[in-house]
Amino acid sequence: MKNLSSRIANRPRFVKQINTDFINLWRSVSSVKSACYFLFLIFFLSLSCNKKNSSQTEISFWAMGAEGEFVQKLVPEFERQNPGLKVKVQMVPWTAAQEKLVTAFASDNSPDVYQLGNTWVPQFSALGAIENLDAWIQKSLTIKREKYFEGIWDTNVLDGKVYGIPWYVDTRILFYRKDVLAKAGYNVPPKTWEELYDCSKKIKAKLPAEKYPIYIPTNEWAPFVIFGLQANAKLLKNNNSYGNFQSKEFQYAFTYLINLIKQDLAPLSASQVTNIYQAFAGEYLNMYISGPWNINEFKKWMTGDLADKWMTAPLPNMSGVKYPGVSLAGGSSLVMSGHSKKKELAWKFIEYLSTPKVQVELYHLINDLPAVKDAWEDASLKDDIYLKAFYDQFQNVVATPKIPEWEQIVFSKLQQYAEYSARGVMTVDEAMKAMDQDVNKILEKRRWMLERNNK
Repeated sequence: MKNLSSRIANRPRFVKQINTDFINLWRSVSSVKSACYFLFLIFFLSLSCNKKNSSQTEISFWAMGAEGEFVQKLVPEFERQNPGLKVKVQMVPWTAAQEKLVTAFASDNSPDVYQLGNTWVPQFSALGAIENLDAWIQKSLTIKREKYFEGIWDTNVLDGKVYGIPWYVDTRILFYRKDVLAKAGYNVPPKTWEELYDCSKKIKAKLPAEKYPIYIPTNEWAPFVIFGLQANAKLLKNNNSYGNFQSKEFQYAFTYLINLIKQDLAPLSASQVTNIYQAFAGEYLNMYISGPWNINEFKKWMTGDLADKWMTAPLPNMSGVKYPGVSLAGGSSLVMSGHSKKKELAWKFIEYLSTPKVQVELYHLINDLPAVKDAWEDASLKDDIYLKAFYDQFQNVVATPKIPEWEQIVFSKLQQYAEYSARGVMTVDEAMKAMDQDVNKILEKRRWMLERNNK
């Protein structure tokens, strides 16, 4: 039988047209049917994919700087332990972190879990941005107060409530040249302020004039605060609403450090020290108060014959007071967003990052010191001769004042007046009076809020 096209060729013109139209219509219908089938297939596959995705829950975690990069290597194991749960990690630069987190909170777009420097916890608690974790801690088998260094844990406690879990920790201790101190008659590092001063004087007597026993940089606020705390100074008063830097305790400690500079036992300006590690290797500086981030740097510079000529020690204290002296409770904490709709899962992730095993893994990745005491039983930490001083120092650390304005106070003001005092532009009395005046201005809003809440 002839095909349909051949048959149409033998029909009258109008019949040909009708049949041609019919064939085109049939082809059109066939195309539509194919398209419909194709669309149905896509729709079916989409439903299948959505069904698959709907079985997977995602939580978000923001981490700062290098932690944001390296913590991603810890996530796969958590996801393996929790099938169907995915952690989306976002790395945030430290320089932009505070603003980015505040903006996220204001737009109700905060991550479920995020990292905070522990001095930031008061600010985000005051905003109402982070969850009170007491109820979660109470039912947790992993996270308990006694598993942490007391002073570090306390940085996250505000008005008796816990708002963060210590993730990694740091503090300040003494880095020193063993060989240089030994030549000055100190086979063990100074344990009191008197010994520190005496040791500095004896080292200076044996050094060329252009070299120094110790480094007290005026552009670093931490040593001035630490020695003030060792002298039992209350840095702020009246419910942290006024400065208290004119107190005799703080002025005594501040004067002690300024005198080390004025007596040429420490360089006058930080600009004189272009590379702290090179200066340490060359005996230009021989004692320096710093934190754990410098261990690897010193290892890089103190090599060869210098490899065994440096060491770390806890900080000295005032005479007659228990050694070591107090230092700062630093580090970062894990917090949970108050806006999170997945708090059970967010807490599970915080618990995972708080296990000793994972804390040790984080240390191996980025050298962050564990906040959990059991993690320090790992040989990689326990047997490190440079870390022992940090572990000992963590037994005596305290938090700085828990107010949002604290960083503004020390960065913009305390360093400024330390510089003025060291250069003789102001006496210590004048500098601390001006310091309190500036601090009182910074805390003006805080006083207004306290007065308003008390009405």
